[in-house]
Amino acid sequence: MRRRSVLLAVPAGLVTLAGCGDEKSDTAKTKPSSSPSPSASASSAPPPKIVDGPLPAITAGTKFDEKPTVAKGSGDPSKDLAVKTVIAGSGKTVAENDYIQANYLGQVWDTAKVFDNSYDRKTPLVIQLAQGSIIDGWRYALAGKKAGSRVLMSVPPTWGYGKQGNTQAGIKGTDTLVFVVDVQNAFNAKSSAQGKDVAQDDAKLPKVGTNTDGKAPSIDVPKTAAPTKLVANYIIEGDGDEVKADSSVLVQYKGVLWDSGKEFDSTYSRSALTSFSLQQVVKGWSQGLTGKKVGSRVLVVVPPKLGYGDNPPSGSGIKKDSTLVFSVDILAKM
Repeated sequence: MRRRSVLLAVPAGLVTLAGCGDEKSDTAKTKPSSSPSPSASASSAPPPKIVDGPLPAITAGTKFDEKPTVAKGSGDPSKDLAVKTVIAGSGKTVAENDYIQANYLGQVWDTAKVFDNSYDRKTPLVIQLAQGSIIDGWRYALAGKKAGSRVLMSVPPTWGYGKQGNTQAGIKGTDTLVFVVDVQNAFNAKSSAQGKDVAQDDAKLPKVGTNTDGKAPSIDVPKTAAPTKLVANYIIEGDGDEVKADSSVLVQYKGVLWDSGKEFDSTYSRSALTSFSLQQVVKGWSQGLTGKKVGSRVLVVVPPKLGYGDNPPSGSGIKKDSTLVFSVDILAKM
């Protein structure tokens, strides 16, 4: 069972393909977690004043993306949000509501007790810096920082877990928390696949645009019979980790009907990225994206038996036994 970060303000709702763009939450389908997710009540505080310190020293693991050791806090912590950029990156600037990919370590100011870190899990956190998705200290401290930066912050209860604390993580309602965050990457509605274009020389398959400017790629469906088997081909091949059958992914996508070429769903038209588990989507997506590399754009042609068959989502514009065509940009593995 994958351990969920204690940073989550509420369990993140996943928009599954079965919902076809419908913004309903599928939190009931998410795996149970061995670590707590604090309530969203801690997200009602006003914006904090951001100050330079005091902040404890990083005594070991001082390089970017290296697991740090952080000293115990000295004296009383600030009642404000203390933030310091320890290493300045030169990548994308993070804005509120962006998704970030980051490694981090969190500990209690008074005791230096580490309550959570992603370095030992060897899996960076990918999460949206949005109210209700993550503790407010992170939202305010990381906005404006650039990918490639290491940020040290001290978060009072007001912008952390509030007066209720987080008993399962050993955090009291009076604890100020210290975090080191290595921001690896940032993603927003303009993010696209990044990699090498792959030849599209099968005239019987749809041709997908290779633009990487954040705009929706074109999908030109040929006037031929739809394939009866699943198609999952690279359009742009990235060089990231391979997606596993039980992975969750952050994506941009566009879906059209084979018969008409009509678009029925798109993250581009909503100006909002989507994240979901491959265990929560139609078989065509789970099978088609498994084994593909992060950073890629993939053409996925889903025959009815691996899609919605004779039971398409109500109001989706998809008829029974439709073959579906998708362009999917795999931005990150979560």
